[in-house]
Amino acid sequence: MKIALIQQSCSDDKNQNVERGLKAAKEAAESGAKIICFAELAFEPFYPQYQNPDQPEKKAETIPSPITDAFSEIAKEYEVVIVLNLYEKDGDNLYDSSPVINTDGSILGTTRMVHITDYACFYEQDYYTQGNTGAPVYNTPFGKVGVAICYDRHYPEYMRALAIAGAEIVFIPQAGSVGEWPEGLYEAEVRTAAFQNGYFTALCNRVGEEPRLTFAGESFVCNPEGEVIAKAGTGNEEILDCDVDLEAVETSHAKRLFLRDRRPELYKDWIE
Repeated sequence: MKIALIQQSCSDDKNQNVERGLKAAKEAAESGAKIICFAELAFEPFYPQYQNPDQPEKKAETIPSPITDAFSEIAKEYEVVIVLNLYEKDGDNLYDSSPVINTDGSILGTTRMVHITDYACFYEQDYYTQGNTGAPVYNTPFGKVGVAICYDRHYPEYMRALAIAGAEIVFIPQAGSVGEWPEGLYEAEVRTAAFQNGYFTALCNRVGEEPRLTFAGESFVCNPEGEVIAKAGTGNEEILDCDVDLEAVETSHAKRLFLRDRRPELYKDWIE
């Protein structure tokens, strides 16, 4: 199976960004991709660069929305699965959300980012409510898909929960900037998650210069052995294609050893 990560930069023109995303999704589907993933807030500026936003709810949208409707048409036409990431409004709450669109154009569900950070140029607590959808895994025609939105990937509890729920591939929509972490650390972290949990990981990062941040790109895919099997370039837009064989999940070290030998009866007391 081929997957595609759309590494796309964003201008201030949201409509133009969406049109470019739709074009990229069609290109990926026509090249044979079965699951297509976009980066965090893929079609709009990275709002949390700025503190104390004025009426941030005006920047958010409901799900479904005209954007999800447009991508649903592509998913149905090409019979592909699409993982988006949008700024969602639900009542008085605002979420960093990834709707997962199935091959028939329906929305299988929406994953909302659980852990919300706050530090320089990532003032996310000014924008997002803590997610309330847990760590769902979606049964698609191409495999069992989990989503870990950006900051959630730092939490082994969240990444393990996806494994316990049966995820075979975990997509990570990210907004990772140049110099944010020590060189190679976030890649090592995602490789380790793939190895410890026995699934593929596919991190799709933003790219390009914005007023206060430069996003790195460098999207990549890891196999269940923790090996990077595809990687996009630094600083440039591209569609990263990668062939994955989900049968490797069942023969992974995690499936054969780590998950088998867990002691969950102990962990609750340890963590609390």
